[in-house]
Amino acid sequence: MDEKQHNQGHVNVHSHFKRLGREFAMQYLYMQELSKAATADEEAAARDNFWIQAENSGIAVDERVFAKARLYAEKLIEGVLENQQEIDEIISTSSERWDISRMPNVDRNIIRIAVYELKHCPDIPVLVSINEAIEIAKDYATERSGNFINGILNGIKDTIQRDGPAK
Repeated sequence: MDEKQHNQGHVNVHSHFKRLGREFAMQYLYMQELSKAATADEEAAARDNFWIQAENSGIAVDERVFAKARLYAEKLIEGVLENQQEIDEIISTSSERWDISRMPNVDRNIIRIAVYELKHCPDIPVLVSINEAIEIAKDYATERSGNFINGILNGIKDTIQRDGPAK
């Protein structure tokens, strides 16, 4: 892989759009948590700006993959934001030694996305959600984040009640 390909991002055109969607969702949730838009208009403007930057980044050179990844990311973003209290309670219950507010922001948002999928996306196998979270952590978080996230999610997977029938 040459320098230009490496700097374009972690997901190439042949990667599954859901991985890219998860990465976009994590990046947006991270940004949103740091910026704390005060109004709905500010939130909408921030999200529009995020998508303009994401599209211009060249991370997905295929427009179709980008469009599908964006749709999946939007589903995850909305799902996490709408269910954040429930998700954070699930995480807090399973991470007895770690207060959720003390978790690194990247780790916390990767876990939130995976918990949303575990709880609200029965069409996605549990182990896929966990493995994707670990892989994303390897690219975006600290060297110990993968093990930390794996431990939290493995504790959650057996206790969570999934919504709806599996597809």
